[in-house]
Amino acid sequence: MRNKKWTILFLTMCLVLVTAGCGQKDNNAGESKSSANGGSDKVTVNFMHLWPEGVSAGQNKIVNQIIKEYQTEHPNVVIKQEVLDNEQYKNKLKVLSASNELPDVGVTWAAGFLQPYVEGNLFAPVDDLLNGELKDKFVAGTTEAYAINDKTYALPLEFNIAPIYYNKAIFEKYNLEVPQTYDQFKQVVKTLSDGGIAPIALGNKDRWTGSLWYMYLADRIAGQQALAGAISGSGSFMDEGLVKAASEVQSLVDSNAFVKGFNGLSNEEAKSEFVNGKAAMYMMGSWDLPNFTTNEEIPLEFRNSVGFFKFPTVEGGKGDINSWVGGPGVGLFVAENSEVKEEAKLFVEYFVSKWGEQSVTGAGVIPATKVDTATLDLPQLYIDLFNEMNKASSITLFADVQMRANAAETHLNMIQALFGKAVTPEKYSEEHDAAISKGN
Repeated sequence: MRNKKWTILFLTMCLVLVTAGCGQKDNNAGESKSSANGGSDKVTVNFMHLWPEGVSAGQNKIVNQIIKEYQTEHPNVVIKQEVLDNEQYKNKLKVLSASNELPDVGVTWAAGFLQPYVEGNLFAPVDDLLNGELKDKFVAGTTEAYAINDKTYALPLEFNIAPIYYNKAIFEKYNLEVPQTYDQFKQVVKTLSDGGIAPIALGNKDRWTGSLWYMYLADRIAGQQALAGAISGSGSFMDEGLVKAASEVQSLVDSNAFVKGFNGLSNEEAKSEFVNGKAAMYMMGSWDLPNFTTNEEIPLEFRNSVGFFKFPTVEGGKGDINSWVGGPGVGLFVAENSEVKEEAKLFVEYFVSKWGEQSVTGAGVIPATKVDTATLDLPQLYIDLFNEMNKASSITLFADVQMRANAAETHLNMIQALFGKAVTPEKYSEEHDAAISKGN
């Protein structure tokens, strides 16, 4: 299982120290390749992505800017967008793959998520791009997340870790300090709950959101290796520490740690509870940094009140406070059966090249390509989180992304059942082992 790679990714996360990696290809070369697809005839490239206006304002603006520039430089090309939110996107990707009608260019996740699309011959290899003008432009360890059988099937755009964001104004109102230990964290939860405010915004209708909480508890109690071994199948979810982590999830539920109705709320609905000041904490990947730094659609007063902290250590646990859940974020694929495959690849090459620095300055995203950020004016929250990433002792890839499709679905269903107290911690663990042992 490829998750072992993610535990050492922090060794390569020195983006602020490397030279700028977003080169711009020669326009004439691009035009000559485009002409192979019909010369002056219009070529349409269908691009489906998950950065809608509003919830992903920064990314949406950058996407439209890159597309505008590409179409200006390649006047015979039209980039046609279809924009969906995260869950809608995942569902539509499955539907389109069943009929082999994927967009020419789309967004995918790494590892286990990617695998069935590769095995179904739906994604085209993009190693030619890695060996071309994008050679040496990526942070080491990021493109490997999209490689299967020594071929690369997507190019990553982001690298993410998942902190606990918190509202500093609410913490100050209740005289709370950032918790360093899990016992302190539980006391923070109790104080907030007793005070009539939801401690944690969680939208577990989407399931992977709850998985983040389980993974951190598993990491802090059982240790990173026990968690990684269970996910890969070389270990077991019946490990005493992992069963205890599942039990602790239910203890948090019993202590009213999460916003009311959390198992029926989407992630976007839960996020709004945090943004509106109705919940004090919110765990999410660093892809949400723009909403707390640069997204002007969110009130500046709130953005200035957002801080973050690392998941606390558990007394007697085997985990390290500098161990993170995260990994490479989304990447771009080219459909294997695209009728404009070469033009689609040219667009992906261009998009990735332009995305790097623009995603840092325009959206506060941590990119997968090398960017010299030394001279950039960046929000302090971004700088602080980036510095913590560079101190990481390990980074464990999101469980549902690591697992093969059927096992991932079992994991997500069991997460929702665990949070809903519909299964015991032991049953939760048994179901995981059974799903992973099937190998699909």
